[in-house]
Amino acid sequence: MVDVIEIPKGARDQVLVFALDMPAEQARFLREEDGALAQVLGLAELDMEQAEIFPVEDLEGLGLLGYLREGLGVPEADLSEHGMALDGITGWVLVLRARAFDGAETRLTPADSLTLVARLGESRTDWSAGTSLRSDAAQPKLRVAPREARNRARRIGSTLFAIVMGLLLALVLFLLLR
Repeated sequence: MVDVIEIPKGARDQVLVFALDMPAEQARFLREEDGALAQVLGLAELDMEQAEIFPVEDLEGLGLLGYLREGLGVPEADLSEHGMALDGITGWVLVLRARAFDGAETRLTPADSLTLVARLGESRTDWSAGTSLRSDAAQPKLRVAPREARNRARRIGSTLFAIVMGLLLALVLFLLLR
């Protein structure tokens, strides 16, 4: 039996986090091949700008919780509710924002290799009254693009590593020259 995940009309602030139980090559294929991710979610199409597939270890010092908090602005209350489950994810992960469905009511039927770990954010009331705003100023924006948040996390982790290693080297040299 396939689990169905309902995304209500107007849901734009939800973030779905899936653990991917598949080889790395298959996860890379889902990330890079047009239509592959939509197919395993049971959809005809999907806005890939709103989906991120990556190995959790790429988030180095920031971690998945930090990425969701800092990169996507997920409220702390949601993170604390699902923190243990999110912290337990190893391997590859799919972070899917409900914006990928352009506010339309959507039914996901994910393949068995995708396990929904957390549904973050709240479904908001659809106040659109059937009309949609098409101005660039009316479209919601991420605080930081997901890839930029991951790159920033890598830079921070690399900087901290270099500082710690420099301090250790200075300490060793100091002890040797004493």
